[in-house]
Amino acid sequence: MKTLGCSLALVTLALVYCGVAQAEPADAVVERPKYAQNAQFAQLRHDEDWSFLRDYKGESDFFDPIKYLALNGTGSIWLSMGGQLRERVEIWESFNFDDTPGAKSDDIYLLQRLMFHADLHVTPHLRFYAQGKSALTTDRDLPGGRRPIEEDQIDLQNGFVELKAPTLGPAGEVTLRAGRQELLFGRERLVSPLDWTNTRRTFDDITLSGVVGDWKVTSFVSHLVTIKEKSANNYDLDTDFHGIYATHSEIPVVGLLDLYYFYLARNDVAFSGETGDEDRHTLGARLFGPIGESIFDYEVELDYQAGEVGSGDVNALSLASVLGATLPDDAWKPRLELSFDYASGDETPDDGDAETFNQLFPLGHAYFGFIDFVGRQNIIHVQSMALARPLPTTTLRLDLHYFWRASDEDALYNAAGGIQRPGAGTSSRDVGGEIDLTATRSFGRHLALTGGYSHFFAGNFIDETGKNQDVDFVYFQLQYTL
Repeated sequence: MKTLGCSLALVTLALVYCGVAQAEPADAVVERPKYAQNAQFAQLRHDEDWSFLRDYKGESDFFDPIKYLALNGTGSIWLSMGGQLRERVEIWESFNFDDTPGAKSDDIYLLQRLMFHADLHVTPHLRFYAQGKSALTTDRDLPGGRRPIEEDQIDLQNGFVELKAPTLGPAGEVTLRAGRQELLFGRERLVSPLDWTNTRRTFDDITLSGVVGDWKVTSFVSHLVTIKEKSANNYDLDTDFHGIYATHSEIPVVGLLDLYYFYLARNDVAFSGETGDEDRHTLGARLFGPIGESIFDYEVELDYQAGEVGSGDVNALSLASVLGATLPDDAWKPRLELSFDYASGDETPDDGDAETFNQLFPLGHAYFGFIDFVGRQNIIHVQSMALARPLPTTTLRLDLHYFWRASDEDALYNAAGGIQRPGAGTSSRDVGGEIDLTATRSFGRHLALTGGYSHFFAGNFIDETGKNQDVDFVYFQLQYTL
């Protein structure tokens, strides 16, 4: 497993070094980094570049003095600091369809997350980055109580050293990072920091990235970091996750293209009816971009998985597709989307093979509803979305979802990949539907208020496998970022 990870890094280095495209550098466009105000997708704070403030004469912000703080006369050594405070109230009614004996199904509680980072640039080629976090929750009486995704009192979220070598081959700069680092690829369907959770996901890893012609290539060797209740978080030696991810610049007519390979190795797991060690290879491709000169755009992502779980062979598939339209209304800026998702389940649980798709380390929250009872495993999903901005600082969004099991022999899996409901006892595929209403209001660059209401309508599969109360979820989130 370690040999495979090192090989991926060496392949990336060789590709970058041998790159043959040699273009003249374009004039840099100065753009102030934008603070995250989206309640669904993540932002990697360590990718922010505040170096433009060194000679910047434009519009200033109150926090600019801590975003670029020169530590020597020339400004070649400088420090950038930032942070975020997030408060979220969650209100649940009939959690888990009111189907957990001995536990409450109605509750209200507060989640709080505080993050702070320091970014030290010693030279243009050497950088040190550290980010700490404190994630707290009031008493949570729902099933699971205070879970690791909600509480991690004080710990290191990111901490790495970065080296840049601008002269390795004609293709451009090579960047090496080693330490603790969040990973985010593509639209976060398979690899995401999972910002919705109070603790966010991170890895102890080594990443190597660079440019090869029209491709930006990143390879990584990593271990998942697990939350420890009474000690410092540490990486999980039983979970290896390595890969290579390449993004091609825009292709005429087609759009943009991502190609990737992920390797997951876990010890002593139970997955898709099989038990033992898991070695899983994921090959994926993603195409996306505008459709000609029209108002429409598209996205298609296809993944195939092979490998072994115990003595069984892995054979799994996932498809995600989106057709979007941004309507020509400069006032409300309305947008419509229609999405279809498929992730395979195990059609024949007793044949020794593992056919359930493994969603890896995903962001399911943005794709399968805010209630998080459905994940990208054994699922067929149709979604429609409508978004509008009645005010420049206000966004309203409506999502309608409907779910079916892909295989009536397999379980319903939740956003974390756990079994929400076993598949035995019914042949019904009809899981149900969900409606999500979201409103976001921004107050300048730093402050954002988000509120949402979600309702899950239990389908026949839920009716026939246990309690079937419809679920209600309400939340209010206040986030301040600097």
